[in-house]
Amino acid sequence: MLWRNVGRRPMWREFDRLQREMNRIFDSYTPSGSATFPPLNVWADEERVLLTAELPGVDPDDLDISIVGETLTLSGERPLEQGNDVKYHRRERWHGNFSRTMEMPFRIDSENVEASFRNGILEIVLPRAAEDKPRRISVSAQGAGA
Repeated sequence: MLWRNVGRRPMWREFDRLQREMNRIFDSYTPSGSATFPPLNVWADEERVLLTAELPGVDPDDLDISIVGETLTLSGERPLEQGNDVKYHRRERWHGNFSRTMEMPFRIDSENVEASFRNGILEIVLPRAAEDKPRRISVSAQGAGA
């Protein structure tokens, strides 16, 4: 039946509709533990790194932040908003366990890290470790005849 419409517009409309439907299905699919959740912004200067993460719907008590050397790991869980007996009309917001690992540009002083959570935004201030900070080396001048 489909082949009888080759070269006619209805077949291409059907392919177009099928492609749109497939795009909708694949665009809404986000695997559990997605590597892109939560979205992060990271800034660095010589003294520290500032990291912000968007975590709407996440309880800050359920977050785990760990630092080993230059590596920060942020993990937690974003719960399902409704019960399991609900029939969704559309569900686009991801839920489940997540974990993000990111290499910092230098070693972090993990004893002095500060984290705050406000309006669904996590802010982490990661100071540079003292032993990793650049040091100025002074050069002593020797006598010209030496």
